[in-house]
Amino acid sequence: MSASLLHASPPPPLRTTEFDFALPDALIAQQPARPRDSARLLVVRPDALEDRIVRELPELFRPGDVLVVNDTRVVPARLRARRGDAAVEILLNRPDEEGLWHALARNARRLREGDVLTVERAPELPVRVVRRLEDGGVLLDLGPDRGAVFAALERAGEVPLPPYIARPDGPRPEDREDYQAIFARRPGAVAAPTASLHFTGAMLAALDAKGVRRAAVTLHVGAGTFLPLRGEDPRAGRLHAEWGEVSPEAAALINEARPAGGRIVALGTTALRLLETAALQGDSWQRPARPFRGLTDLFLLPGHRFRSADALMTNFHLPRSTLFMLVCAFAGTERMRAAYAHAVAAGYRFYSYGDAGLLFPEEAAPA
Repeated sequence: MSASLLHASPPPPLRTTEFDFALPDALIAQQPARPRDSARLLVVRPDALEDRIVRELPELFRPGDVLVVNDTRVVPARLRARRGDAAVEILLNRPDEEGLWHALARNARRLREGDVLTVERAPELPVRVVRRLEDGGVLLDLGPDRGAVFAALERAGEVPLPPYIARPDGPRPEDREDYQAIFARRPGAVAAPTASLHFTGAMLAALDAKGVRRAAVTLHVGAGTFLPLRGEDPRAGRLHAEWGEVSPEAAALINEARPAGGRIVALGTTALRLLETAALQGDSWQRPARPFRGLTDLFLLPGHRFRSADALMTNFHLPRSTLFMLVCAFAGTERMRAAYAHAVAAGYRFYSYGDAGLLFPEEAAPA
């Protein structure tokens, strides 16, 4: 099963420049807040902005709300390898079938079908180039034993931090823990669902005490989240497909929220994209989720009518990014431009290790 691009029809004209804004480099966070729940939280309502702290989040929930979390686990997917005397850097993106992996490779043009690469610190891991792909990636054969692949990654791989986190000497030891969410269970992501990085055991206990339930879904975030959108028409862009799953149990729990008077709150853009994918299979606004398992490349732009969530918690995103376009689609472009201007002026920290926002749409989807 696969979900693809979906936009409202007829869509208004869009240009990438509409999603640009001035962001000082100093506001791109290089390490997380400590403790995690001490990060700042900007609440974006239809009529107001409110400066809060993440640990105050339980005060903003109601009994019966359902928080939808992404339980993907980041794997150390960046490998350094050699083809003869030539160095090759590999970023595994997602597994396909029977030992094949979609990957991005530095110096990919030098790779040819049948090349065998030797991985530093894991020479026992077989890596054979199957072919180069039209999207700029490569298809690699790492063997059928996925457990052995993950074990080799733990020994030889590096945490695939995004390029805007400066680590000239490579990731620090603490990044392995810092770049992993408390919900992480299922290995497969090469980027963290970063809104989840703010959560602590104490905050989960407070949410439980408030009567907030949690539904876990899985979207293995791929390397495409780091790639810039090229061109001036966002609708001409595409996202790399990512594997996701909404289990029958998670779909049932999500669908119980609204009929009981609760809200569906997506924790992160990855959870929201997967929820909207599942909502495409749904039959009503009251019960938007159905079980889903497969690839999604759903690209959410202004004009999309969201069915799956009543609120979104997410970090602050970069100018012209597909993620900033998503939050504009969810909460309104002008409102988000105003919210981001406030965040910049107030010194909020941006992106993976940065602060967070809790966004409410201007109006709920119709019943």
